[in-house]
This record gives sequence, C-alpha cells and structure tokens, in this order.
Amino acid sequence: MKNQHFDSLAVGVIDFEKFSFESFEIHDKKRFVSKSDEFFFDLASLTKPLTLSTVYLKSPELFDEKMELLLSHRGGLPSGGRITTHQWRKYLEEFEIIKSETVYSDYSALRLMVELEKKSGKSIQELASYYFDKKMKWWTELEDEFNFPSYGDRTGRKISGEVHDDNAYYLNEPVSHAGLFATVDGLCQSLLNLEKEVALLKQMDNFWKDHDGSRFLKGWDTVSDFENTLAGKGCGKRTFGHLGFTGTSIWIDLDRKLGSVILSNATQNYWYDRDGLRELRQRLGHEIWGC
Repeated sequence: MKNQHFDSLAVGVIDFEKFSFESFEIHDKKRFVSKSDEFFFDLASLTKPLTLSTVYLKSPELFDEKMELLLSHRGGLPSGGRITTHQWRKYLEEFEIIKSETVYSDYSALRLMVELEKKSGKSIQELASYYFDKKMKWWTELEDEFNFPSYGDRTGRKISGEVHDDNAYYLNEPVSHAGLFATVDGLCQSLLNLEKEVALLKQMDNFWKDHDGSRFLKGWDTVSDFENTLAGKGCGKRTFGHLGFTGTSIWIDLDRKLGSVILSNATQNYWYDRDGLRELRQRLGHEIWGC
C-alpha cells in the first residue's frame, strides 16, 4: 500500500466448497479496522455482472438472442458516453442490436437493463436484488452513518458516499452499469448467497462447455493472458470475474471453487496512473490462488 496513491483496501477470499470466507481491511494505508468500522466501497462496473448476469442466472427465460448479445458486449453498441437525463431510455433504444465483435460497453449494459425492465414489468432493482446481503446496497439506498472512502472530486466537491460514475450519479436511480456499493464482507456473503440461490458455479460450469472462446461468458469476464492477468498469476483456466474502475475486482476459479474479492478507492488521486493498482491486483491474486 505504501506505493499506492489511494488509502483504502479490502480483500476477501471465498471458499465456495466450505461456504465461508475470510477478509481484511486497511485504511490510511496502515490501520486495520473492526467490523463495526468497515467501509462501503463503490463497486463500479462490478455492478454489471452483479445485476445483469445474476438476472440471467435466475431468469434466463427473459433473454432472447439479442439480449444475450448485449449481455456479452457483442450487440454492436458503442462503448458509451455522457447520457443526458432527458429521455435517455428512448435514446438507448434507438441503437440497432447487431451481432459484432466484443466491444466492452456501458451502453450495452444500460440497453439490456431497459429491455429487461420492459419485458418483465419490473425494475432492475426488483430483478437483481434477490441475493443481496444487508451490507450490499444500491447507492441511492446508502445511509449517512455508513463509512466510505474518498474517490476523488466532482465539480470541486469530494466524492464520498455517492457513486463515482457520472452517468449513474446524474441519472440518480438504480442502473445496471454502475452504482452498487458493498463492504467486503457484504460482497463475499452476497456471492455465497448467489451460489445458494442459483448454483452459480454449476451454471457457469455448464455454460463453459459451450463457450466459443469470446471474452465474456454470460456477462462475466474471462482470462485470456494467464501470465499477465489482473486476476493474478496462478488462477485456473476456467476463471471468471470482472473489474471495476474504482479499483475493484471479483475473480472466481471454477475448478478450485475459490473466489477473490479486492476493493479499493483507486480513483482517489491520479486515477489515470494504474501501475500501482495493477501490481497490487496481480500480487494479491497470486497469493490467493497459491493459498
């Protein structure tokens, strides 16, 4: 942590076989905190699989072929941009969904949310919250008494206790591309809840059998370069997960039945310098897969 330009870190290791996890948390780069002082971290783009992929796991009948393309970022939508709050759903619906090469896309995630809400008659909050631990929340549900790290500045004001992503912030409602917060224990327990509710590992095992080798599998990222992966050297060939811009990650080694959760506030200062974060992710991952 002494080499980082941010000051908060939380790490969890999940044993899906024993249905348990262990975690630790550091703030001010040195201080361990008690559970009563634990911080809620902005999960950033971990929100995508934790909403859209988990809806697929529970209700695959909601998804048609085009919606599955959106889930895997292969629907031909651009990566994203600033969205105005005026008729933004209509704006996203104007994009034609055409099978394409992988383009990682916030617009794809938001368009899929719009389609799911129309088809089900339910909000993304209703669809995706079924497995949430009490310490995992939409940013619009956060309470003042919670502890939060600082994520930088927005228009000269410190970002803390509100979502870092500008689109999610100005839309000011639960959305699918960013906006979930959790403590490290809350996220670890939520993933165990997901395993209990919908057999996450068994379903991913079945999906892998027909995987065509593209980057995303039912909305989860996969590993292609096992020597340099941000999941950490030593992860298995069937490892899936996701990264978040604020310095967050989830990785699950399907064969070891082992999960890694890393949360940080990497955007606190010099967000464009990711070298220290890369080293931290890789070294922690390497330790976890070797444990």
